[in-house]
Amino acid sequence: MNQELVRIVDNLARDKNVDREAIFTDLEEAMISASKKHFGDPNADIVVNIDRTNGTIAAFYNGEPLDISKLGRIPAQTAKQVMIQRIRADERNSIYSEFIERKGQIVSGTIVRYEGGALIISLNHRTEGYMPRSEQIAGQSHRTGERLRCMILDVKEAGSQVKIVLSRTHPEFIRRLFEQEVPEIAEGIIEIRALAREAGYRTKIAVTSNDEKIDPVGACVGVRGSRIKNIVDELGGEKIDIVRWNESSQVLITSALMPAKVSEIALCFELGRATVVVEEDQLSLAIGKHGQNVRLAARLTGWDIDILTPDEYNQGVEQLADLVKSVPEADDAMVDQLLALGVISILDLEDIGKEPLVEELGIEAGIAEKLIEAAIEKAKQLAAEKKQKQAESVLNKEKEQETPAQEIEDGQQE
Repeated sequence: MNQELVRIVDNLARDKNVDREAIFTDLEEAMISASKKHFGDPNADIVVNIDRTNGTIAAFYNGEPLDISKLGRIPAQTAKQVMIQRIRADERNSIYSEFIERKGQIVSGTIVRYEGGALIISLNHRTEGYMPRSEQIAGQSHRTGERLRCMILDVKEAGSQVKIVLSRTHPEFIRRLFEQEVPEIAEGIIEIRALAREAGYRTKIAVTSNDEKIDPVGACVGVRGSRIKNIVDELGGEKIDIVRWNESSQVLITSALMPAKVSEIALCFELGRATVVVEEDQLSLAIGKHGQNVRLAARLTGWDIDILTPDEYNQGVEQLADLVKSVPEADDAMVDQLLALGVISILDLEDIGKEPLVEELGIEAGIAEKLIEAAIEKAKQLAAEKKQKQAESVLNKEKEQETPAQEIEDGQQE
């Protein structure tokens, strides 16, 4: 029987992934609790030792030998309940310790069921993960029994259970997929320097190589696109743009806005804003569907990106030049200075304030203040004109809608 106890403990330790010594300790504590309850003395001096090799149980009550097997049914039931509670606690701690170390890693699991839109995924024979709807890729549907790869987003203790939150929408999920598919990334030869994602639609990543002989973009794409295809298939057709990282913000922004062709870029470091000029036929490409391309490019580069056509850019510069001319003490050279600072419109001048004009461009404080005041007034004027035009446009549309109805009514009267 004692050898059977050792075998049971070994099986429990293996199945529950719990330390063998912890189970023996739990058994001893359970027997001590049961004995104290049997004698009705919570302060009783009871010692229980189990031999780890042969399972022999040695118990003592106030220094006298105690036969645990003769305590009866109620103490046995107490010991059983205590034992179950302790093993569950050990198993919970084991699961938490295992998965907290794997946080941020990709795991594979089998879909077990849906719970209110959330996916319950079996990660192994004893652990289930939880993927809320917000962490599922929009447009993808899954069925019970399907194998799915996902990232461990969070591991937290929720009452008596461990809640493992999974994700397929987090940007880091893309990084981990590339690490699995591209050995050069896993080995550190190629580095993903920036990543921006709108799950289910498009992802942009910027990569660089620590080895001049290796093309980072080509390595990520693979021969005939084999590597990138595996990732795209895993994501259900999500588009992935891979660009080469560059320390020059202008070069990086140009690459990030592909497939659109950029004509000119003006950077305003004070505002963290990049004004990008593209030809009229490239405007829709640069902005992307629902603004997706420029939005992802802004996240990838860390710049607030404004897209303008040449006409819009020139109009802004002309308004800025007229404003400078309206200040008597200012000269034409200041226009070029402002453009070099990345200020290409009156609104930029209003946002930037006078300090950069004084500190960066060396403009006298009095002149800088007058420029800012003039910019504020002009901005108010432009805003009022824009509001008036919008009101007139709405009024004209209403008139156009009323005219046909009136013509039909007049025709009926005739």
